[in-house]
Amino acid sequence: MEDHRCKFWLPKKNRFCSNSQLSDSGFCGNHMPRCNGDWSPCPIDPSHSVLKENLEAHLKVCPLLKQKQSLSLQPFFQKGINAVDKVGDDHDVITSEMKRSAVYSLTVTDFNKLIEKIASLHDSLCNNIVDSTKFPEACNMWIKREIDSKLPFQEKHVKQQASIIGNLEDFGVLNGSCRNEESDGDILDPVPAVVEFGAGRGYLTQMLADCYGIKRVYLVERKSYKFKADRSLRQKENLILERLRIDIEDLNLNGVESLQGVPYLAIGKHLCGPATDLTLRCCLPKQSSEYKVDQFSGNASLKGLAIATCCHHLCQWKHYINKKFITELGITKEEFHAITWFTSWAVDADHGSDLSTDGILHLQSMEGEQCDQNANGVEGIVKNMKAVERAILGFMCKQIIDMGRMMWVKECGLDAALVKYVPAVISPENHLLIAKRP
Repeated sequence: MEDHRCKFWLPKKNRFCSNSQLSDSGFCGNHMPRCNGDWSPCPIDPSHSVLKENLEAHLKVCPLLKQKQSLSLQPFFQKGINAVDKVGDDHDVITSEMKRSAVYSLTVTDFNKLIEKIASLHDSLCNNIVDSTKFPEACNMWIKREIDSKLPFQEKHVKQQASIIGNLEDFGVLNGSCRNEESDGDILDPVPAVVEFGAGRGYLTQMLADCYGIKRVYLVERKSYKFKADRSLRQKENLILERLRIDIEDLNLNGVESLQGVPYLAIGKHLCGPATDLTLRCCLPKQSSEYKVDQFSGNASLKGLAIATCCHHLCQWKHYINKKFITELGITKEEFHAITWFTSWAVDADHGSDLSTDGILHLQSMEGEQCDQNANGVEGIVKNMKAVERAILGFMCKQIIDMGRMMWVKECGLDAALVKYVPAVISPENHLLIAKRP
């Protein structure tokens, strides 16, 4: 009897695929050999691809179509409201591969000058970023694991969350009165609402609600997650929770009806790449010269913010919040993308003992290199750099990028600071931007 099963071997299951073959093929539709030229990313969701000949029909039945349509009908959805839309801006995403190719195409002399420029700028701009690990007493119930055993507990994440909250308290955004609503005295300037950007499962907000009695919560996340904090948050008496399923780029906070007239605290743990810039525009739209003020008629009021930045290698020139700062430093758009690529090196070295950007980069002289390194150009020099040197350079670039963000927030009239909120041994992504209304 002829076997019409797919001929694709599944090594983990130690058998062939059990689906039926397509006609004139030994494989099923999932495992049919693909020619890249015949496939196109789905315009609705590029995470999956479709045969070009079937693309038109697929757009009518794509299972994500209804989901996207329903998301776009939300009252707080405004396409691209927090993205830059200027004439002449390059709207293409610059990938890491493109950034690497651009760096490797530099001459040794130009590469050397760029490294010297980064070191010089870092020395003049980033000399007041302090270590600020704070574990407030209010978070002891989490730190000492005196919480519901059903809640997930990973020590490194709990320490990061507690220190983010501790820095907010130390900076004057949170205070002891927020923790004790039963006290006889008046509650001094409590924070009635928290908006967590890039919330994921929402456990940073969970800690805030557990330890500081926050009563109004908004979780902003474009993806769906299992094992969210939502269930335990909804069990809290008098707590109002809204999960906003939306990309930060398209979020108009003034379209969130229940947030109008309510001061709020914006938080985010590890907001990857441009998500930090999009969040800052979302929270401070009227202060951004890239917008028309009449786009915003609501009155959602930012009280303070704490954003743990992350994944600077994903940053894009078109999204970056403070291009003026970068250009005034003499950094071109191409050099900015090179700097973002260097940031990925910050995780290269062993972080068992904290790295310090205070040290001098002992890079080899690139002007007078031996012919064997010159023969390989910049790529050869990069491959011969020590991991610790690469990591130090990566941290320098991260701090320059975040310093520009902090300066922008200050220009918006807020008190702001940039600190290292945990040691690199806990997380090399350890920079926290905090700010508050004066």
